[in-house]
Amino acid sequence: MHAVLRDAWTTVVPDRRDRHGPLPPLMLALTVVTGLVDAFSYLVLGHVFVANMTGNVVFSGFALAGAAGFSLVASLAALAAFAGGALLGGRVAHGARAHRGRVLHLALVMETALVLAAYVVAQSAGAPYDDTARYPLIALLGLAMGVQNAAARALAVPDLTTTVLTLTITGMAADSRAAGGKGGKIGRRALSVLAMFTGGLVGALAVQHGSPALPLLVATLLLAAGTIVAFVLTRSDAAWTDPL
Repeated sequence: MHAVLRDAWTTVVPDRRDRHGPLPPLMLALTVVTGLVDAFSYLVLGHVFVANMTGNVVFSGFALAGAAGFSLVASLAALAAFAGGALLGGRVAHGARAHRGRVLHLALVMETALVLAAYVVAQSAGAPYDDTARYPLIALLGLAMGVQNAAARALAVPDLTTTVLTLTITGMAADSRAAGGKGGKIGRRALSVLAMFTGGLVGALAVQHGSPALPLLVATLLLAAGTIVAFVLTRSDAAWTDPL
């Protein structure tokens, strides 16, 4: 248990001399954003994810089979927007790869602008959203999450992908001492799961007891704070900023 708590603590309060420096807590914040945004998209935009592309592939199959409540067009729109965002994020990562802090900062500037634009659209249109608002929202949020995922992939902070938990949970079980492994990284992996859960919980509560667009406002505020922190990190020449 001591090792698990130590692992969790060093993820939240990392040693700046570590290979990934201050990146882990920022990746956790982005994982919370994922939960918030997917809570909005699934609960408000109708059975579609803008961050979890595995879900949209499965939903596309459901829609083709005629299952009620699923839209093939919406799932494909989310997939296309996410891919477009990943392309943009990839260009940013390759262009700024000489400094990891700049990669994160540029990606967060783009993501914050896109989520803020989605919030303005959602707030202006008012729920329930018809297709004239629904598809722009899917496009904006899909682009944003694609950018985030590409940046997280480029930064490659272990066990903090910000959008995918399947391998994280697999690692917790498969690498545990009960499975014959060393039990490493359980604290960090558990924090990643908790961050996604927290984002989803807060997003769902905001939709049900606040307003439909509220999760996007919370996500925008988190992203704006992360952007400011990332800007400060662009001034650093510590070892963790070395080229990707």
